Amino acid sequence: MFARFSAPRLRAALAAPVLVPLVAALLAACDKPEPRQEDVRPVRVVALAAGSVGERLEFSGDVRPRYESRLGFRVGGKIVERKVDVGAAVKRGNVLMRLDPQDLRLAESQARAALRAAETERDLAQADYKRHQNLRAQNFVSQAVLDAKQSTLKAAQANVDAARAAFRGQSNQAGYASLSADADGVVTGIDAEVGQVVAPGSPVVRVARTDEKEVVIGIPEDKLELLRNTVDVSVRLWANQQQSIPGKIREVSPVADPATRTYTVKVSIPAQPEVRLGMTAIVQIAGGNGATALRVPLSALVQDKGRTSVWLVEKGAVRMVPVQVAGQVDNDVLLAGGVQAGQQVVTAGVHQLKNGQKVRILTADVSRRADTEAAVSGPGAAGGGK
Repeated sequence: MFARFSAPRLRAALAAPVLVPLVAALLAACDKPEPRQEDVRPVRVVALAAGSVGERLEFSGDVRPRYESRLGFRVGGKIVERKVDVGAAVKRGNVLMRLDPQDLRLAESQARAALRAAETERDLAQADYKRHQNLRAQNFVSQAVLDAKQSTLKAAQANVDAARAAFRGQSNQAGYASLSADADGVVTGIDAEVGQVVAPGSPVVRVARTDEKEVVIGIPEDKLELLRNTVDVSVRLWANQQQSIPGKIREVSPVADPATRTYTVKVSIPAQPEVRLGMTAIVQIAGGNGATALRVPLSALVQDKGRTSVWLVEKGAVRMVPVQVAGQVDNDVLLAGGVQAGQQVVTAGVHQLKNGQKVRILTADVSRRADTEAAVSGPGAAGGGK
């Protein structure tokens, strides 16, 4: 029933299942493992540029006229005509409102009649004085009588002068029934309407001059020191943020606003047709104190063992260097030590690096030059070696 096997053939058959895996394992052990490739991480860098430490702040405000007049009539009366509306452009001498001139004209006529009566009295006194002069020459009257006639003439002449002054004043009063613009500008408000009786000097029309404009902003008390070290002031309109307009701080309020607790600051700007009253504006104030620093993005900072550091790229590898932060400008920080101008600092991927790691620069940012940075100016290197 069973085939007969010799002893050698039986041993070979039993050993075959064991030899096949063993041979396969030996062959696998003879293959050499592939070398592990070094990890090279992509990063973004920026080249450092040196300059003075500065701070740049932005405040929102609105464009206002430097001069705004609240015009009113010099005499009282009833308004019978309004010739302008809010927003109307006016020229010097344009009539804005009129009062009812009837009472003023009657007063002017009365003053004119009083002047004529005084002139008549003077003419009579003058003729009488001349007659008495002739009589005195013939020695028909005494010198005392002639002196009395002369005094009467002088009093009559004084009455004429007084009546003439009153007539001129009343004529001016009649002219005050028309309210005219005293300068070129734009009407910003109407405080009285037709039919209203106003007192002398009561404001009825507001006119803002358009030749000089300024931007009014509010600054918190902890930023007032920046105004003393201001090196540059620029204004950008919300309607056109690409255009920068040079500004100059004209006035700083000595008292804080009781509601906002900010100090009102007025920044004068040159006259430009595109700058209109009421526009929203952004005032950018830059200050400096003379110290040198380097400006880097906020994303470049790394907190390591309680110290602020950055990654420097040197010969294709990175090295962590502690730095000293001098301040912040917008989304950037100012470094006052630990690095030097011209070095490349990693700005993206800083939390995935380690000392000596090879890196590949994705995009080399354009070097930040001092003359293009608001808070960085002047050549030189930040202190502090490596």
